[in-house]
Amino acid sequence: MINRIDKGALFMLLSALVAALNGALTKMLSNDMSALEIVFFRSIIGMLFLFAMLKHTPTKLPGGQPLMLFLRGILGFSAMILFFYTIATIPLGMAITLNETSPLFVSILAFFLLNERLSKAAILALFIGFGGVLLITKPVGLTLGYEYFLGVLGGFLAAAAYTTIKKIKNIYDARTIVLSFAITGVLLPVMLFFIAPYIDPPKSISFLFEEFIMPTSFHVWLLILLIGTIATLSQWLLTKAYSLSHAGIIGIVSYTNIPFAIGFGYMMGDAFPDFWTFCGVGLIVLGGLLVKKS
Repeated sequence: MINRIDKGALFMLLSALVAALNGALTKMLSNDMSALEIVFFRSIIGMLFLFAMLKHTPTKLPGGQPLMLFLRGILGFSAMILFFYTIATIPLGMAITLNETSPLFVSILAFFLLNERLSKAAILALFIGFGGVLLITKPVGLTLGYEYFLGVLGGFLAAAAYTTIKKIKNIYDARTIVLSFAITGVLLPVMLFFIAPYIDPPKSISFLFEEFIMPTSFHVWLLILLIGTIATLSQWLLTKAYSLSHAGIIGIVSYTNIPFAIGFGYMMGDAFPDFWTFCGVGLIVLGGLLVKKS
């Protein structure tokens, strides 16, 4: 019989597979929609799910820090738009790998903002992880490819969002925290859609000011619904995994989303990673695992 630890690992493995599949569907959808539109529709679906959950079982936590909740929403939105943009512009496996730098940034932000200890092992892990980033991005001189830079920046912003959660996790229900992110993911795109026709942004940030075009084809609506539903499923599987097993074991298994994503990306036409890219992926995973253990 499968014991509790094995069940947790199995749920995490399924969550990683579903998350990678969600990335693949997002990459498919990016052929028909901008990253901003994908964030908008995904956030609407997530918001509806969360409102239904809160109506069924209202929160009992007191709240009291709306500015921190708003900041979490802003950071979460920023991380997601960059993540979706990199999925659309670089190989899927690389986009997801760069997003996995967030544990490295969490340890740095926790040291500076939360006064958490940064051990020698953690410092070594940071060097290992960011060495992996260099192998993946293969910068020429000190110039990092723009899309890859945005991938790393997305990892940093995701880490900043996670760090804010540590400040408010005891006064806000987890559903309320995620709902703040979903609401921001609806309102900010609406604002950007509204001003897009009236400005001429630099090419480097033009993906933030795309004009809204209502989808008309069935396959686009199907992908939108699949992405929203699968994202929710992935989060449920993740939550279930952590409730059944030790965080250390779940953390190790969580990185299986990277080979899943590389496989899905290859099936969709991405080039298969070379030797040094695989080495970079391995170093980022190793750095992330060492940081979590330190």
